[in-house]
Amino acid sequence: MTYIVKTNQLTKVYEGREVVAGVNMHVKQGEVYGFLGPNGAGKTTVLKMITNLIKPTSGDIEIFGEKLTNTSYEVLKRMGSIVEYPIFYEKLTAKENLYLHCEYMGHYDKKSIDQALDLVKLHNIDDKKVKDFSLGMKQRLGIARAITTKPELLILDEPINGLDPIGIKELRELFRMLCKEFGITLLVSSHILAEMEQMADTIGVIRNGKLIKEVSMKSIVMEQTDYMEVTVQDIKKAAYIVENHIGIKNFKIMSEQTIRIYEMTATQQEISKALIMNDVEIESINKKNSSLEEYFLNLIEGEETHA
Repeated sequence: MTYIVKTNQLTKVYEGREVVAGVNMHVKQGEVYGFLGPNGAGKTTVLKMITNLIKPTSGDIEIFGEKLTNTSYEVLKRMGSIVEYPIFYEKLTAKENLYLHCEYMGHYDKKSIDQALDLVKLHNIDDKKVKDFSLGMKQRLGIARAITTKPELLILDEPINGLDPIGIKELRELFRMLCKEFGITLLVSSHILAEMEQMADTIGVIRNGKLIKEVSMKSIVMEQTDYMEVTVQDIKKAAYIVENHIGIKNFKIMSEQTIRIYEMTATQQEISKALIMNDVEIESINKKNSSLEEYFLNLIEGEETHA
């Protein structure tokens, strides 16, 4: 297995508080790695250490099989990144900003500037100064800058912030294309679960500075199972009927009115009939499928998912 990024017990302490604690991350070559966690979980701090913007308190980082040091200039040339909000020369145009970026990166294929702007769908902006760009346009320009030098590894911190639904869809398709057609490995942080579900090959879930799970999306999909969600007036009586009359053991009371049945040995009609025959009033009964959102929330809450 080839890992483009690998961290070993990566830790960062600020003012006596561990904001990142013993993170062991493994990003495979040629994949989209979704780095998931609520705001303040430590995502940006980890990405800043990987991009050499800040130094770890302890632990180490390997990129392209080399340990990251203060003098890892060649390694950093092979990376593109947006960490936090992208900053530009506001009085210059998009092309002028990208030209300067290529100059200090030592990248002299100027055709790549037009290609990058085309990929992120920034058109007809030749004379427009960046100060007049919308937040979404600046986010697109940041991604264009990150991919102009044809990096092997692309690190993006919350890249879809400020974009409308159409823009989010376009960038999602762009990221998949960069991965599949250009062979770029992407490490993308986000708190937007639905996007990661559609885009990532692997997810890493971080909570309170600790990486609590690394798992492939394929295995999550394989683990997901159908379940029945029943909303009733009398939850205790419903649970009794489900267990003792229908014979189902694998269920969970979700709230004062909702019960989830994970054991699909009885049909929806059979469950409804048994409850009604025993005077349990049903408000709704629906067959559902567990999602990444549930999986993620169960991890964040320290619970294991049934699915």
